[in-house]
Amino acid sequence: MQVEIKIEKAAAVPYAVIYTDTITPEVQRAAVLLEGAGDNKLVVEQQERLVILRPEEIFLVRVENEKPVVYTRDNRYFSGKRLYELESALGDDFLRINKSTLVNLRQLDYVEPTLGGLMLLVLKNGARDHISRKYLPAFKQYLGV
Repeated sequence: MQVEIKIEKAAAVPYAVIYTDTITPEVQRAAVLLEGAGDNKLVVEQQERLVILRPEEIFLVRVENEKPVVYTRDNRYFSGKRLYELESALGDDFLRINKSTLVNLRQLDYVEPTLGGLMLLVLKNGARDHISRKYLPAFKQYLGV
């Protein structure tokens, strides 16, 4: 594996991109090693590229077509991990709001009631999802209501 390190004054936080024609065990090991290098970072995939995200960059994780999709302010990425693995890896700022969705509570914009006693959660990037009744008590506890 070739390695190239570039010093860039504008890069306040180290950022790694791995270029490869296929994801091999060697590439996966490198990604896992880089992921564990700092805080709880997450390695995700976008168009055959591996990208490392910090939890604060993540707004929402939603299972779509049986695969976790990680949403940031402007992009969406795919994760090879299961939702429960992401839930434990991302930490206390993330809360499950329904069977298939985790949200970053630090990116919460507002919540509004909907018909049937459900709540609609809206994030700062405009993403919306419903909080199911099962997960509503934990959400209310977070809000202190």
